Amino acid sequence: METGKQTQKAVVDRMAAKNETAQESVDGPYYLEKVLIPDDSDDDYQYEEVLADEERSMAEGVDEDLEAAVRAVRDASDETGSVLQRLSSAKQPISHIPEVVDDFLRNFLVKMGMSRTLDCFQAEWYEMEQRGLLKTELVEFVPDAYTHNQLLDNELKNVQRERDSYRQAASKASETLVKLQKERDFHRLQHKRVVQEKNRLVEDIKRLKKHYGSYEPALKQLSDKYQVALKQKMLVSLERDRACGQANSLEATLRNAHLSSAIHSANRDTGLPPEQEKYQSKSGKGVQLQNDGIALYDQDKDPTKNTAQKHPKDSEFPVSSRVNPYLGQIKALASHCPKSSGFRFTNSLKAHTLPISCLALHPRKFIVASSSDDQLWRLWGMPMGEMIMTGEGHSDWLSGCSFHPNGGSLATTSGDTTVRIWDFSQGRCILTLDGHTHATWGCSFHSCGDFVASCSMDNTTKVWDLQSERCRSTLRGHVDSVNSVTFLPFSNTLLTCSADKTLSLWDARIGLCAQTFYGHQHSCNHATFNALGNTVASCDSYGVVKLWDVRKVAAMITMDTGPHPSNQLAFSPSGRTLAIASNDGSVKLVELASTQVSSLLGHDDAVQSVVFDHKGEYLLSAGSDGAILIWS
Repeated sequence: METGKQTQKAVVDRMAAKNETAQESVDGPYYLEKVLIPDDSDDDYQYEEVLADEERSMAEGVDEDLEAAVRAVRDASDETGSVLQRLSSAKQPISHIPEVVDDFLRNFLVKMGMSRTLDCFQAEWYEMEQRGLLKTELVEFVPDAYTHNQLLDNELKNVQRERDSYRQAASKASETLVKLQKERDFHRLQHKRVVQEKNRLVEDIKRLKKHYGSYEPALKQLSDKYQVALKQKMLVSLERDRACGQANSLEATLRNAHLSSAIHSANRDTGLPPEQEKYQSKSGKGVQLQNDGIALYDQDKDPTKNTAQKHPKDSEFPVSSRVNPYLGQIKALASHCPKSSGFRFTNSLKAHTLPISCLALHPRKFIVASSSDDQLWRLWGMPMGEMIMTGEGHSDWLSGCSFHPNGGSLATTSGDTTVRIWDFSQGRCILTLDGHTHATWGCSFHSCGDFVASCSMDNTTKVWDLQSERCRSTLRGHVDSVNSVTFLPFSNTLLTCSADKTLSLWDARIGLCAQTFYGHQHSCNHATFNALGNTVASCDSYGVVKLWDVRKVAAMITMDTGPHPSNQLAFSPSGRTLAIASNDGSVKLVELASTQVSSLLGHDDAVQSVVFDHKGEYLLSAGSDGAILIWS
């Protein structure tokens, strides 16, 4: 009995110790401290004696019977269970201190709420401990498996999270790969389509080239037919005009025959002498007859002339039977002309700031006029190169210039489509001729001085009357730009060359083409007569130079001075040397007797114009470098 009481008391003491340990784990450890309360304390609080627990004292004071002990143990266990429940409900941090086996089991039972199992376990545990049946060496610490399991769970969750992120990244990479593969396939298809289209276009271009090549002979044939038809048309028009003139002459002859017979009969009645050659017509105008009874040419009765547009101030063209008064001097110069190889550089002058387009020689003095892209023309005294006069007034570049036969005025052409006449005594422009629709390239005075001809990019040549200040005729026949025009000295014949590769001779009085020269394969840049007027020289854009016989309308000599273009030609006064302004910056001299070609070098750019002096002792050249070089 005593052993049972001692066991119950040990259990109660052990439960009290556990309660203190649990309370200490919640509130922290308790420490005993000695506190003295002085007697003279100011505190007015009345302290009362604390009595011991009545229930506990009652439990101790009762008889030691088994039933009371069991009841007391149950009450204590209920109190301990409530405390443990409060401790378990509180969120305490996980202890990392290892536990003994019995504590681990108690904690587990308390946690699971198995209070009866806990009571049985404690009763049996302490009983065995009191009896000495427990082996203390077997009671060891239990590792903190829960914490270890938590760590493992956290690591597992982290690994799963990384796995999910890797899986998501792999999924995105897979989608990107699929997208890139689709784009690659699309671009492959596009590349194949472009290659197919390129091959198709190449085949089409080859087929078109072949097709175009098959048309070239036909086009050339049609062009030749057109040129032949145009030539035949001109010849037919000339024949028609000649036939009309003959018919008019026959009609006039018949009229005159009738009139003469009637007048002879009247003279016999009136006694007038029969040798009288002038008769009065019904209109009051006389008809002049030759000895053989053929009527003389009368411009007023010529049906080919448009008398409805006749201006009272119009000038009359001189007769074409005039002889060049300088032929004697020309033949004399031909006997002692200098050789082309004898020309050497003498002097140079910077005439303009922009390229020089043309040089013109005064009819009697050694004075040269120059026209330039700077919209200025200037007069220079040669061979010293003194500037005499400057003129401006055109609104665009100047392309050509020509002296009046009396030397007192100058005609200029320009990109502004006009032709201007400048009087030296007044120092200004006295006449502006406006009628071309495109830029004018060149001009030339008639030997009488009353007419000036101009050529233009509008495919026409115009003959202007300086007295009536109007266009007398427009020469149409070229199918491309007319690049140069010049009058045959002391004649009504005009020479033109065109970008349509032809040269033409025109009758300025009636505005009809008399002859056309065919032979150039490229655009003709310039054409000119020699001093005798029986030879024409022409050059084209590939440097080919041709000499033509005017009477035979055929090429005599062909020379290739290319591949650079030839811009202008000039015969020496003797007619034995030809100077060529070349685009390669040189002046080429050709001995016509031997067709020997020599070059004069000195310009820094293309040579645009060349001209000889009156005696053939000096040669002047001007080019795109704005300089005039003098060779002697």
